[in-house]
Amino acid sequence: MAFKGWPRVDIMTAEGVKSGIAPLIISASRATDVPSFYGEWFMRRLQAGYLCWKNPFNAGCYQYVSLKAVRAIVFWTKNSEPFERELDVLEASGYCYYFLFTLNDYGLEGLEPGIPALAKRIDSFRRLSRRIGRSRVIWRYDPLVLGGGLDVEEHLLRIGRIGEQLEGYTEKLVFSLADIDTYGSVPRKLQKHGFNWRNFTMPDRERLALGLKKLCAERGLQVASCAEKPDFRQWGIPANSCIDGGLMLRIKPEDTVLRQFLNGNAEKTASLFGPYAVQRLKDRGQRNPCGCIAGKDIGQYNTCPHGCVYCYANNRPNLVERNWQRHDKEGGTIC
Repeated sequence: MAFKGWPRVDIMTAEGVKSGIAPLIISASRATDVPSFYGEWFMRRLQAGYLCWKNPFNAGCYQYVSLKAVRAIVFWTKNSEPFERELDVLEASGYCYYFLFTLNDYGLEGLEPGIPALAKRIDSFRRLSRRIGRSRVIWRYDPLVLGGGLDVEEHLLRIGRIGEQLEGYTEKLVFSLADIDTYGSVPRKLQKHGFNWRNFTMPDRERLALGLKKLCAERGLQVASCAEKPDFRQWGIPANSCIDGGLMLRIKPEDTVLRQFLNGNAEKTASLFGPYAVQRLKDRGQRNPCGCIAGKDIGQYNTCPHGCVYCYANNRPNLVERNWQRHDKEGGTIC
């Protein structure tokens, strides 16, 4: 049987008892940069034992999420520095956790206006790696955008320069291509920014694949693609699982609850996860090419002040600013 969802539980909240879900794995987050902007809030929610998630596709729809069963947390960030002060508490808590750390080089194009300079972000990446180990800090270069003076060869040059500085600080590079046509707001934002983008052709994809394989082999890195269709496996590059059960078991092999869940041992986890088998853990909320296992993403759209022009999760820049201003570190939701 396939994974059927997280168990439902009653959650004691500040507003009384609420019905919600109790996930084992948290994604923090594809929708916003929690470590950069909402790290203190997230740590307070862990202590409180629950949070409230707003559905981006159904205004006014909320889901309560118990955090008491959480065993693993996957952080997505472009700047870990603000979260460094939380790492001692997080480490002492015993959670299995790791970081997907995006390091792009779009300084000349101005596509990531709200993030620190590249050199500072590389320093943060290296500090984080020294602190928690290189297997737990995965380098993402995504999304790749073509246009203006940015072609495949230029991307490979920039990736090579970053890779040289990350040698010994990570084990894997994960990349993705911008899905510009998929999200209506993204082409409009790029056009307003004056960036004349174009889609990747098959020859572009092949040059990129072969170039990345060569660069990563030189640096001793694994390379994988993220949710790409057509598949990069035709050039020998595997599809990635960003919410990665194998890595979780590598980080916390002694966590029997996590191991039983990931290995599909339904009998021993029945009291926590319900009477269903979990051998197939595909995250049904993600696109078909996505290799992620199930994890509850707790982020919220239109809350990331990075302001990346290509971002699908920020489709209303004015709302981003309003949400950031009303963020309450003590609140149950991000804003």
